[in-house]
Order: sequence, then C-alpha cells, then structure tokens
Amino acid sequence: MRKAVNTGADSQYRKMTETPVTKLIILLGIPTTISMLITNIYNMADTYFVSRLSLSAGGATSIVFGVMAILQAFGFMFGHGSGSNISRMLGSKHVEKASQYASTGFLWALFSGAFIMIIGLVFIEPLMRLLGSTDTILPFAVKYCTFILIAAPAMTGSCVLNNILRYEGKATLAMIGLTTGGILNIAFDPLFIFKFKMGISGAGLATALSQYISFGILLSMFLRKKTQSRLSVRFVAKEFKIIGDIVVTGLPSLARQGLNSVSTMALNMQAKLFGDAAIAAMGYVGRTSNLIFSVGLGIGQGFQPVSAFNYGAKKYSRVKKGTLFTLWFGVMLIGVISAGCFAFAPQIISLFRKEAEVMLIGSEALRIQCVFLLFLPVSVVVTMLFQSIGKNIPALVLSCLQSGLVFIPLCLILPKFWGIKGIELAQPLTFFIAAIISLPCMIVFLMRLPQDE
Repeated sequence: MRKAVNTGADSQYRKMTETPVTKLIILLGIPTTISMLITNIYNMADTYFVSRLSLSAGGATSIVFGVMAILQAFGFMFGHGSGSNISRMLGSKHVEKASQYASTGFLWALFSGAFIMIIGLVFIEPLMRLLGSTDTILPFAVKYCTFILIAAPAMTGSCVLNNILRYEGKATLAMIGLTTGGILNIAFDPLFIFKFKMGISGAGLATALSQYISFGILLSMFLRKKTQSRLSVRFVAKEFKIIGDIVVTGLPSLARQGLNSVSTMALNMQAKLFGDAAIAAMGYVGRTSNLIFSVGLGIGQGFQPVSAFNYGAKKYSRVKKGTLFTLWFGVMLIGVISAGCFAFAPQIISLFRKEAEVMLIGSEALRIQCVFLLFLPVSVVVTMLFQSIGKNIPALVLSCLQSGLVFIPLCLILPKFWGIKGIELAQPLTFFIAAIISLPCMIVFLMRLPQDE
C-alpha cells in the first residue's frame, strides 16, 4: 500500500514539474473554469428566477450577495491558506505536513461557517439593513438570507475542499462537486419557486440544498482517498504555527472577499438613494460581470497550483513562464467575451427586468464594465502569484486595492458629482487603478527570480 501511495505521489510530482507549463495551466484551468461558470450561472439563475417575482425581490438578491461574500471571505481564507501551503509541501515532498494543513483548514472553516450562521440568524434584520436593504426589499431579503445562512457551514467547508483539490492538481475532482451542486440549484429554482409556490424562500432552499449536496460530493473525494493529503482529527494542528501559516497565507483572500462585502454594502447604500431599480440594476450588472470574469479567473486558478508547486520545487523558470502566459491568455479570453456582452448589453439586462429605469442604468453600467474588465486580469494574476508562493504582504496589499480600498472611496465620492453615473464608474476605475499599481510589482518580482535548482 505504501509503495502504491509513493508511486502516485511521484507521478503527481512529475506531472506538476515536468508537463509543459502552458499545457498544464490549461489542463488544470479548464475544470476550474467550468466550475466557476456553473457557479456563476446558478447565481444568475437565482437572480433571474427571483426577478420574475417582483422588482423588490430582485433587489433582495443584490443585498444578500453581501452575506455570501462574507462566507466566501472565510471559506477562501482557509481554502487558499491551506491549499497554498499544501501545494508547496507536496512540491518539497512533505506529504504528512500537507495533511496537517488540510485537516486544520477544513475544521476551522466549518467552525467559522457555523459561527456566522448563528450570529446572522439572530441579527438577520439589522444585517439586511446594514447591507443596504430598503423597507420594500427587507421582507424578501430576510426570507432569502435565512436559507443562505443555514447553508453557511457547507459553503465555507466546500471552499476549503475545492481549493485543496485544486492545489493538489486534482481540479477535475473539484469540478465534479461544484458543477453537480450548481446544476441541481438551477433545476431546483423553478421547481421550488413556482411549482411549489414558495416564492423567494424556494430560491433560498434550492441554494441551501445544492450547497450541502456539493459539500458531500467534495468530502467524498477525501474519504475515498483520491487525494495525497488526508482529512483526520489526528492531523489537526495543536501548535499555532500551522494555524498561523494558514491564516496569514489566506489573509489576502479574506481581505479581498471581506472588502467585496463592504463594497457591496457601499454600492447598495449609494444605489438606494436612486431607488429599488438602481439597486436591482447594479446587482444584475455585478452578476453578469462576475460571469465574464469567471472565465479568466478559472484559468488563473489553474495557474495557482502550478506556481505554488514549482516554487516549492525551486523550478522558478516555470513560475515565470506560467505567470506571463496566464496574464495574456486571461486578457484575451475576457476581451472576446466582453465584446459580445458590450454589443448585447440591453438584451442581457432585459433578461432580468424590463422596466425602463432598470434597462437604462443596467445597460450603461454593463457597457462601461465590459471595457474596463480588460484591466482586471493584471491585478488578479499578480495577487494569485504572490499568494500561491507565500508572498503574503504584497498579496494582501494588492488584494485590498482591488477589492475595496480604491472602490469604496470612489463609490462614496463620485456620485456626489455625477449622480448615478458615478456609481457606474466606480468599479471600472478600480480595475484600471489596481492594474496600474500591480503591473510594476509583477515585473520586478519576475526579474528577481533566481535560476532553477
């Protein structure tokens, strides 16, 4: 048995360090891209079906998106924090150490999800108002968010399981779990909302059920020993160092997703001044932009295990080549998709609601986003690079710039001068500013990489 495990580990090591970099990134990126597309599609499906109920119900999905961002913040912190360390441990052939990072990150993710669930359910109405809910949106937001909070432990736990699989180079296994949950969510939505006449509660129940099913499938990959790292109570770290490594490495993800939640709150609070139509329209634009970006981000997440593994194996030329390939490939993919969305922006927004005000705000904001999305891969790829190799401080700083430190001031200031147009411009300008700051950081780092050992 030991010989079989060693043979599998050696085979995986050769795959990650000897397969041509561009081919390896695409091989790992395609399953991740499919997973992210399905995840974003079922988020859009929730928004689409709920929007059939009323304008205020559609606005509720924009409000609750802030809660989902909080859950993702903790899930990705423990997921990327443990995953990055696992990949480097496997790259340097420390398999048992990798299991310690896996088990510890998973357990803490479950605890954080359960804690958020309890606090959120107790203070659900104040939370919805804090995230920008109007009086008309509030009843829908409370009903929808209740089920999202019930699914909180599954969401945070799945983030860790998914990222461990990705960082081990098993992206296809992660794809199976995520896409199954996403497809079920899309199927459950119309069944619960319309067939069983549950309304917006049906959308929440569909999401909760699909999240727990997806969580079960991802967990089964570990129970069936499809991975090198193991999940076991005996591997949960008692010492602070491993927990500290996970948190510090995952801090950029926590900052990014946490600031996304604050940014969503700021956006909704500003849009609230212009009515429910503005909240709903900007929510539709955000979901569409996330769908576009998921293609480039999926390839980028295929790059993360490659960079982490090869950095741990001291094959620095592969890290450099992978970074440059991921950057231009991401820009190319997003450029093609953005061009199509720019051309059909009114038709895309009309899929959700057809009110004149929603159409006007949504179409204009989406077209501006499509132009500036070309800058987004720069900051994201650089942040992914630094996070995957353990350069935590620059990863944290760039992550914060991308997610909120630039956007929140712009979102609060620009509407004072340009009204709703200022809200539409805040996110695109953030993409541009973050790219201008990130690019020199990447160039300097790649120039200073040593020769391969």
